[in-house]
Amino acid sequence: MASSELELEGRKRKVLEVGCCIQREEKMLIYEYLPNKSLDLFLFDPMRSAVLDWPKRFPIINDSDMNLKISDFGMARSFGGNETGANTSRVVGTYGYMSLEYAIDGMFSVKSDIFSFGVLVLEIVSGKRNRGFSHRDHHHNLLGHAWMLHKEGRSLEFVDDYLGISCYLSEVQRSIHVGLLCVQQCPDDRPSMSSVVFMLGNEVELPQAKQPGFFTERDLFMAERSSRTNAPSSINLMTVTQMEAR
Repeated sequence: MASSELELEGRKRKVLEVGCCIQREEKMLIYEYLPNKSLDLFLFDPMRSAVLDWPKRFPIINDSDMNLKISDFGMARSFGGNETGANTSRVVGTYGYMSLEYAIDGMFSVKSDIFSFGVLVLEIVSGKRNRGFSHRDHHHNLLGHAWMLHKEGRSLEFVDDYLGISCYLSEVQRSIHVGLLCVQQCPDDRPSMSSVVFMLGNEVELPQAKQPGFFTERDLFMAERSSRTNAPSSINLMTVTQMEAR
């Protein structure tokens, strides 16, 4: 089995793959057991999230001496040594983290990973899941909500209520901005991972973020989907086409 590691351009992130096996067409990755479970167990729990103040969350985003462990191989793919992207007819992955081009067209690349990372950054800052997010004033998902507040200069309203951020405003606002750069709709607009690392760790001027993927409001999307579903169709449960020579 040709196993390809996710190379984050110079960053020392550890993929805890301890082995692999293959039998005929079945492939299996074996990786380390994580006794503390995953980040979302704490981040999205109303009681446990209070433990994650900003001095704990920012190192998770920026991987500063945290030795983060990548352990989700739910959409792992095998690549050749010179490949940076591909197309698939079978889209698999975790809803809420898949990029637009992958979810719609099956096109995935390193920029798809950047999109997923951006979603994670925005979730860490807000303490809310992208999937299932709702707001009383609009029908956008978490990414759209973050972008709207950012454009209006109200990014701090996006921050988790449990965070005490008075001493860390610059880091928080920078993290939101970088997260939005990562989830831009067009893959070519998204930064590389090395650029993400640099922007998070340095006080440099950041480029303007463009509209994120999946920005269409849910009510408009559902209305369009409903109109397609309710389009006139045959009342027959089965149709038969006869092929005749002309």
